[in-house]
Amino acid sequence: MHDPQRRELAAFLRSRRERVTPAEVGLPSFSRRRTPGLRREEVALLSGVGVTWYTWLEQGRSINASEQVLTAIARALRLDPDELAHLFALAGMPAVVESPACTVVTDSHLEIMEHLLPMPVCIQNARFDVVAYNRTYRHLIDDIEKWPVADRNCAVLCFLEPRWAAAYEKHDQVSASIVARLRSSMAEHFDDPGWLAMVDRLRRESPEFERLWNRHDVQRTDNEVKGFRNPHVGLLRLHFTRLWLDAARTVRMTTCTPADEETRRRLADLDAAVAADPATANRPRLTAA
Repeated sequence: MHDPQRRELAAFLRSRRERVTPAEVGLPSFSRRRTPGLRREEVALLSGVGVTWYTWLEQGRSINASEQVLTAIARALRLDPDELAHLFALAGMPAVVESPACTVVTDSHLEIMEHLLPMPVCIQNARFDVVAYNRTYRHLIDDIEKWPVADRNCAVLCFLEPRWAAAYEKHDQVSASIVARLRSSMAEHFDDPGWLAMVDRLRRESPEFERLWNRHDVQRTDNEVKGFRNPHVGLLRLHFTRLWLDAARTVRMTTCTPADEETRRRLADLDAAVAADPATANRPRLTAA
C-alpha cells in the first residue's frame, strides 16, 4: 500500500469514527468528550482488536488488516455498503474481477450512442473524463468542445467552470455526489499520477471541492434524476443511468433519458437544432477527435 493510500485510509476511518455516537452502538457516555464520536479504544473494543493496533491503523502506519478484521471495524463504525467497499479498496482489497476489462471505446459503442439520439449519451472513464459523446450530450449544457480535451471532465467542469456549474438545477446536491463518487473511485487509483494531479488541482483551485473532499463521504452509484438549464431549450430533467462496459469498472456509458414529457419534447427540439447546423451535426465521436 502506498503512503498516500495509507493516509487516506487513516483519514477515512477517523472521519467515520467521529460520526458515530456511543449511544448508537450501545455504549454509555459518562464523561464529557473533547471530540465528537467514538474513542479509538471503543472502536477497538467493538471490533475485537487491540487498541494499539487500531491506533496504528488510524495513524496510517504500515500494517496489514485481514478481511475479517476490516469487516468487524466496518460493523463497529456502522458503515453502509458504499463505505464498506471504499474501506476495502483503500486497504488494497478491491472486488474480485473475473472477466477481462474493456478499456477502449469501440465503433459499436459509437453506433449505440448515435441510435439513442435524441437522448444525450456519453462514455466516461472512472476518473469522470468524458472520452466519447453524441451530439445532444455535446450540447447538453454548453458546447463541451469549447473546453480543452484535458478539461472535459465532469468534476473539473462542475467546480472550475462557472457556466457549467450554474446550469445545474440543484448544484449543491450534484457537486456533493460528484465528490463522493470521485473519492470512492480514487481508492483504487492511488498509484495513478493522473488521478493525484487532478484531485490536487481541484483542491487547490476550488474551495467548494476542498470543503466537500474533507468530508470523506463516499458513494458508489448515482442513477438519479438531475435538472440542467440548457441555453437553447430550457430546463431538462434527465434520469442518468450508468452502465459499466467492463467488469473492472473502468469505462461506463451514461445514458440520459427524459424524466417527463416536456423534457422529451425539448430534447427532440435540441437535437433538431443541432442536427440542422453542419458545424454541430457530427456523429458520436471520441473526445480527442
